[in-house]
Amino acid sequence: MSEDLALADLHQVALHTTDPERSADFYRRVLGAEEIARFENPRLSFYRLGAVRLLIERSEAPGPSGSTLYFRVDDIDSACRTFEARSGVLDQSPHRSHVDTEGRFGPPGNEEWMAFFRDPDGNSLAFAAQCIP
Repeated sequence: MSEDLALADLHQVALHTTDPERSADFYRRVLGAEEIARFENPRLSFYRLGAVRLLIERSEAPGPSGSTLYFRVDDIDSACRTFEARSGVLDQSPHRSHVDTEGRFGPPGNEEWMAFFRDPDGNSLAFAAQCIP
């Protein structure tokens, strides 16, 4: 007989950086994430992103992580304007990525909009918003 794992919400996501100070500036100043803890040895910093904790840890290996982090926003155009005013670079401007005609992710007809950008280490990030037209 098998038991369920009873998974709850996603607790933490980790990204690597070669420059912890540059990453701290980006996540605090540009994205407005609240820093909740920093440890010097090993070099780790933690940020609150809603109910999920983001861990940024120092790595000697350059290059982005293989995942994309999607940040839910209420108003994607406003989020992009604020982001561009603080850092200036979007890889893809806001665009409709999906129309949920069947209602699998919310009310039928719900649209999902996304805009993509990168952090200073090249990690792929996106703003995501849902709206009913």
